[in-house]
This record gives sequence, structure tokens and C-alpha cells, in this order.
Amino acid sequence: QVQLVESGGGLVQAGGSLRLSCAASIRAFSSYGMGWFRQAPGKEREFVAAIRRSGTSTNYANSVKARFTISRDNAKNTVYLQMNSLKAEDTAVYYCAAVLDVASNSDYYYIRARSYAYWGQGTQVTVSS
Repeated sequence: QVQLVESGGGLVQAGGSLRLSCAASIRAFSSYGMGWFRQAPGKEREFVAAIRRSGTSTNYANSVKARFTISRDNAKNTVYLQMNSLKAEDTAVYYCAAVLDVASNSDYYYIRARSYAYWGQGTQVTVSS
């Protein structure tokens, strides 16, 4: 059974940093593409960042480019989201997600929430202005 457990959320002042972690209990974790999504109150879930199984291909939402960095440690079955220069509008519940990474899939496939098979429970990030 696949489980994804996010951690690292919390309350931070605007301009601060947080690092989210997502620990995955997945056999052959290195075969999975991983994504981070977020959902603010009253809004739809939105894409934040994604990383292919190799770790060399990443994608970001325009709103977080140059501020957030997604990475993975396949030896630890963990994906990370380093968030710098946080803004009040980054406040949301952050979810990690996993799906088998098929080489023929385009990077766009991993930007769509409906592409993902497994989801974590989420971790709250609150940025005070």
C-alpha cells in the first residue's frame, strides 16, 4: 500500500523559508514522478512543482519559479520542496503526489493533478505578512 506523508509545514513570516518533505512508502520509488500541489481556502488545488524519476527534469508554476526548488533523494524515498522568499499568497495546504513515471509521457503530464495516482494528507503552510 502506498503512503505519502508530508512534513515541514508551519507558520513563517513573509520573506522566510520552509522546507517541506514527503516520505513515500513506495516500492521502486525511483520509478515514480513526484509532484507538489497546494490548495488555499476557497480555491482549487493548483500545481506547484514536479520532478521526474531521474531528478534531472523539473517543472514549476510561474508563481513559484526562482523561489521554490523541488528535489528528491531516491535512497531515502523522499521528495523535498525548498520554499524561499515566502509570500502571504503562498499560504495553503501543500500536498505531495506520486505517479509511475513513463518515459513517453511529456513533462506536461506531471503538471496535471489528475495524472497522479497517490496523494498525501497535506501539510499546512501559513505565511504571515
